Parts: sequence; structure tokens; C-alpha cells
Amino acid sequence: MTLSIYNTLTRRQEQFTTVEPGKVKMYYCGVTVYDYCHLGHARACIVWDVVRRYLQFIGYDVRYIQNFTDIDDKILKRAREEDSSMEVVAEKYIQAYFEDMSRLGIKEADEYPRATHTMNGIQRLIHDLEHKGFAYPSHGDVYYAVQNFAEYGKLSGRKLEDMQAGASERVNVEDAEYKKKRYPFDFALWKSAKPGEPAWESPWGKGRPGWHIECSAMVRDRLGDTIDIHAGGADLIFPHHENEIAQSEAVTGKPLANYWLHNGMVKVDGEKMSKSLGNFITIRQLLDRGVDPMAVRLFVMMAQYRKPIDFTDDAILAATNGWHTIKEGLLFGYQHGKKLGTGDWGLGTGNNLISNTYIQRFKEAVNDDFNFPGGLAIIFELAKELNRERNIIVHQGKTETPGNELLQKWQTLITLTEVLGLTAQPESETSQQDSLSDVYIEDLIQQRQEARKTKNFAESDRIRDELKAQGIELIDSKEGTRWHR
Repeated sequence: MTLSIYNTLTRRQEQFTTVEPGKVKMYYCGVTVYDYCHLGHARACIVWDVVRRYLQFIGYDVRYIQNFTDIDDKILKRAREEDSSMEVVAEKYIQAYFEDMSRLGIKEADEYPRATHTMNGIQRLIHDLEHKGFAYPSHGDVYYAVQNFAEYGKLSGRKLEDMQAGASERVNVEDAEYKKKRYPFDFALWKSAKPGEPAWESPWGKGRPGWHIECSAMVRDRLGDTIDIHAGGADLIFPHHENEIAQSEAVTGKPLANYWLHNGMVKVDGEKMSKSLGNFITIRQLLDRGVDPMAVRLFVMMAQYRKPIDFTDDAILAATNGWHTIKEGLLFGYQHGKKLGTGDWGLGTGNNLISNTYIQRFKEAVNDDFNFPGGLAIIFELAKELNRERNIIVHQGKTETPGNELLQKWQTLITLTEVLGLTAQPESETSQQDSLSDVYIEDLIQQRQEARKTKNFAESDRIRDELKAQGIELIDSKEGTRWHR
């Protein structure tokens, strides 16, 4: 089964084909850098990180661009509140973004264009729109004439006449910006300078760009006229992505993107996340209170990417328990590979892995509109099989399953979890040296055996409890006592 994905533009699932064979041009509308990233950002960034990883996994060369909006009213407001500058605020939260995403295991994009670094491309695009009759200057501002673009509304499904009827009672005709427009739903491409705010020289006077034109210019500058995938949150469909299409396609006459993909929103305990409700959670707040980043990734992947998800304590607990199951499977080879003595257990990668049933089933699941929950079912199956073998080895000292079979299952698990960005590493040699040595453990076990022979069960229990407190599990059987870290 080849990859098919749901296209917001056509409202149907379509087989995925690229502009250039074997290559994917992908753009994700990134964050406006005026605050720390929250759970909504975490979901979006994880989803598109995994989409990118999966496209690479099935053989595509992916060029992945993610922008930063570093000039915006919210940034300027934060700068005033902090008695700072736009540049300082933007740089602070860009660095915070990278810190948060690193903790979540997000791979860096190939490039991070910023609006303030794309001013020439923005002005060139506005000039082209004006030249083609889609933009007009008004009192130092420049507006896009939505009525001149016949396909306006094709992404969101909205019609201008319906929007105008619905807004007729809400439009403030005394509003200064409204008076500048020819039509109520025209939107700003360029805003004239205000006292005390950053501004750039332009053919229309000093000012700064509107939000929507920034992304159109950055896509065009970095990836060309038509890209394969334009991604973002569902809240960006209108007006942001709708306006991007209107701006870009009016100039080029070509599709801006062949596939528009949107992730669902995040709720907290059934409510929309907002500071006024007191349920606004940043990524660093969540991770600083001890939630495993891999559990956060798993929580996101356990839901269909287009559907809303509800962040609750029970949901994150379920994801944490699920991660423990997968993590145990990932550590299987490191902990027990030497005992099985077949193949290269120290490598711990599936780079040379031949195609097998698990991988084929994983692809069949995920190829259906990035069905990551279906792919996770394969991962859990593998992890649970390895964990059953682990229990057999711990309690019986050996297993009847051939070592080569277990080696391939383990490497397959590592390969598939890497696609989802789920990784676990064994304790380093240093940390193992800092813990109890094997010789010391064996000596304590011998002391415990002596205590049991003399029916000194209090001493026997004390030794068992001491070892347990150090993470050492004892298994008593007819053949003697074995131990497991």
C-alpha cells in the first residue's frame, strides 16, 4: 500500500505524489516567539517531526522548513511589559524554543527563516501583488483585495458573501483600519510605522509586514513556487493559510502547496487551554514536574493527528505506563543480548535490517493517512514479546527462542521506535560502576544463603530489602538464586 494522506484543500484522502520524484518540500508554520511554548506547540511539533521522520523512513529526501514569526503585536507588547526590545524578546524565546524541543527529541528543521530576515522577499511579493491588481495602498498601509481572487475561501470552505452577511452587524464602521479598506475582509500586507515601533523602509513608506505575507514570502524564498506539504495547526486554516494561498497563487498562478495538512487542537481536562482558565501548561512546566518526554511523545502519537486530544492526568499516566512497556523492550538487547550470544547485540540498530513482517505491517498502517496509532500497535506487540522473553530469562536463566530471532525482533523494535522518535539508552558504564558491583551482589547473596541455612530469616529479608533498594531483584528457584538489575 502506497502512502495516502488527507488533504484539507480537497477534503478527501489522496495518494501522495511529489513535485520532484523522491523528494519532499515541506513547510510548517512555526511559532510566534513572545512566550514559552505550550502543549499545543508540543503536539504540532511532535506530529510534524514524526511525519518528516516517516517520509524519510520510506525513502524520501525531505527538505523541512519551519519559520519563526519574530515581528508581531504580541512580541511588541511583551517587549513593552519587560522594558525590552522586539529583538531581545524574540531571541529569548527562540532559544527557549530550541531548549524545549531538544528535551522532546524534536529533530531540528533544515532551516529556520525569520520574518525580519525575509524583508526583501516580502516587499517583492507585495510589489508583484500590487502590479497584478491584487493589492492597493491606503494611507501608508497596503491591503490585499480579496474580491479580486476568485478562489478565495477554497481551503476553509468559506464564501465571502456568507462572511459578509454574518459580519454585517459586527463591523465597526468607525474603526480607523476599516476606513482604509475598500472591502471589510481585505487584509493588511504592509502596516505603516507607529511611533516607537520597529519599521523598515519600503516603496509605501516606513512600516512592517502583515502576518500572512511573511509565510508566503518565506515559502517562496526557501522552497519555490509550489511545495509538496504545507503543515500547521487546524486553527491556522482560516484566515492564515487561506490568505497565504490568495497571496502566493495570485502572483505565481501555481498551487502554493499540493497537500495541506492540519493537526488537531489540544484541550486540558476537556477545556480549551487558556491562561484565563488557569489550565495553560508550558512544555517546560510539564517536563520539570517529572513527566518523561518520551511519554509526552507517546501521548501525542496515540491519537489520530487530525483529531483533538484531551490532556488529563489519566491520559499522561496511561502514556507513561505505555512508554515503560516500550522502554523495557528497547533495553532488552542491552541487558540480555550477551547471554544469548548470537549476532551483534552491541550495535543496537536496525540499519542492516532486512524487510520483515513487522516492518511491512507498520508501513501498511501508517501509510493510511499517517496512522501512527496503528503503527504503535505493532511496536507494542514487539515490545511485549521481548518483555515476555525477558521474564523467562530472568526467572529460568534461559529461553527456548532462538537468539537470532530475538535479535531481529529487538533491532526491528529499535528501527520502528526511531521513526516515532522514541529512544531509550542503557545505563552508561560510569553509572554502572557507581552502582553495586556484580562481585558485591554475589557476596551479599551468599551471606543471605548462609542466613537462610541457619533460619535467620530476619537477616535474609534485610539483605533482600537492601538489594531491592539498590534496584536488584532476586529470584529464588530450585536451581538457586539469580539476580537482575
